[in-house]
Amino acid sequence: MEISRSLAIHLRISALFLLFIYGRGFYLPGVAPEDFEKGDLLKVKVNKLTSTKTQLPYSYYSLPYCSPEKIVDNAENLGEVLRGDRIENSPFVFKMREPQMCTIACRITLDAKQAKDFKEKIEDEYRVNMILDNLPLVVPMKRQELESATIYQQGFHVGLKGRYTGSKDERHFIHNHLSFLVKFHKDELTDSARIVGFEVKPFSIKHEYEGKWNDKTRLTTCDPHAKRTVVNSDSPQEVGDNKEIIFTYDVDFEKSEVKWASRWDTYLLMTDDQIHWFSIVNSLMIVLFLSGMVAMIMLRTLYRDISKYNQLETQEEAQEETGWKLVHGDVFRPPTNSDLLCVYVGTGVQFFGMILVTMIFAVLGFLSPSNRGGLMTAMLLLWAFMGLFAGYSSARLYKMFKGTEWKKVTVKTAFMFPAVVFAIFFVLNALIWGEKSSGAVPFGTMFALVFLWFGISVPLVFVGSFVGFKKQAIEDPVKTNKIPRQIPEQAWYMNPIFSVLIGGILPFGAVFIELFFILTSIWLNQFYYIFGFLFIVFLILIVTCAEITIVLCYFQLCSEDYLWWWRSYLTSGSSALYLFLYATFYFFTKLEITKPVSGVLYFGYMLIVSYAFFVLTGTIGFYACFWFTRLIYSSVKID
Repeated sequence: MEISRSLAIHLRISALFLLFIYGRGFYLPGVAPEDFEKGDLLKVKVNKLTSTKTQLPYSYYSLPYCSPEKIVDNAENLGEVLRGDRIENSPFVFKMREPQMCTIACRITLDAKQAKDFKEKIEDEYRVNMILDNLPLVVPMKRQELESATIYQQGFHVGLKGRYTGSKDERHFIHNHLSFLVKFHKDELTDSARIVGFEVKPFSIKHEYEGKWNDKTRLTTCDPHAKRTVVNSDSPQEVGDNKEIIFTYDVDFEKSEVKWASRWDTYLLMTDDQIHWFSIVNSLMIVLFLSGMVAMIMLRTLYRDISKYNQLETQEEAQEETGWKLVHGDVFRPPTNSDLLCVYVGTGVQFFGMILVTMIFAVLGFLSPSNRGGLMTAMLLLWAFMGLFAGYSSARLYKMFKGTEWKKVTVKTAFMFPAVVFAIFFVLNALIWGEKSSGAVPFGTMFALVFLWFGISVPLVFVGSFVGFKKQAIEDPVKTNKIPRQIPEQAWYMNPIFSVLIGGILPFGAVFIELFFILTSIWLNQFYYIFGFLFIVFLILIVTCAEITIVLCYFQLCSEDYLWWWRSYLTSGSSALYLFLYATFYFFTKLEITKPVSGVLYFGYMLIVSYAFFVLTGTIGFYACFWFTRLIYSSVKID
């Protein structure tokens, strides 16, 4: 009764907490279309400044850009805050289907510090991100190899570096004129329209005017009355101390045949889907090869076991078959550090449940990029709620090992993995704070994360453990001898370290091509929305981890080595080592990170990802081997 009452209380608290995280109840931004009549106000919002060279986001107003009278922060969900998004209002205001030319946003004179800030951001190739009707601002660019194809770069660069003709000194120039293009799809029956595209062409121009500056000053370089507009950056605006910068913008509207439901397609356009198919075919070949081996083992062992070893054709075959049969009295002997194994298996189940449900939601389209931060928010919430299964599976295994201190194992399951991840995350967050980046997680969000862990995940782990430990213990198919059998000397290729390292290669090989695209989307600020491919690759990963562990476990048992518990976990779990090595290779070959802090951030986050991958793949391998050993020993008749 106490358990059910506490569970009900926690569910109520969790429901209130979910409302707090999403802020405005259950509403997915970008899912509900908005109709605009001619002349309706369109408010552009600004987001963070991002750079692939530093990986440190900054808020838009960290630079002395034009600002409205009052800066208003948008309500952000948990995922957006963790991504470093800082969405605020801007001075850019359009009227639907009413073009504007050379609108002056503001005029500023830079001091030494402001000029230094701009130069640093230009040096680090920072991009400005904006949002209109939940669509991110993009810069259209022609692909060099395909003249007809257009690719879209998220956000425009703060500025560029260059030299004046005849000068050797490199200067910094700012993009101070923005030529916006808003694409809309018009309803044929009514006069309303929906926004389906938001593009910009940035220019750097040294604006000129006559006389002294006042509210009615007209620019000679960009004048709507004289129909003179900015079309190039031939006389760019330099950044420097005491330099005057005038920010201007144009707005044009273009009718589009793209419907509102398809407006994200251009952002998510895949030109390299052949690579993904190649990746899947390549992975399937590995799976077929392993499946053949597993099928052969099953046929050679189980078929003869069921027929009670009546017909053994050769002496060599008899020796091989009796190899694994000889250790039947020790194969289910609890391993050393059995409680730690239970903790890792429970954590792996928690992680597996989170990934599986997230994938299903993503494939069904609930976690589209239009719902910014939705993916990360969903993963964190699912992680907390999957604590129930973590506690249940660790307690079931612990009871099978004849353990009695289930509360001790439960505490370890609830705290070990999250504590390691949180410690690394806290150190990385402190580094980001030191850089004054908007990517630093504020105190309120940190409290929300701690509440998810202590308020939801930990109680659910205890509930799961309580239920799991109350259930009947899993019976071993064969009895365990009191005295452990001596393990004969093993061949060099059956060395635990060697076989564990070999076991991780194939699971990693099944996912590494898809891994390239995931890393690119995370570290190079590109959209990743090919969850269909990812789900297939995930299924292939599960099968590969299971099969390679079964094959190596069978060879281990045949050589009369019954210490399979930990080795089954580490065999497929070692693929995490290859993942980290690949992430290191990716860092040095694909990224242009120069700052030491950014390098520490990259390897810190990839360490967390690799640790999580180890727990996930290790648990898959363990359960596959657990099922396999129980199957073969329960089907054989022990003399």
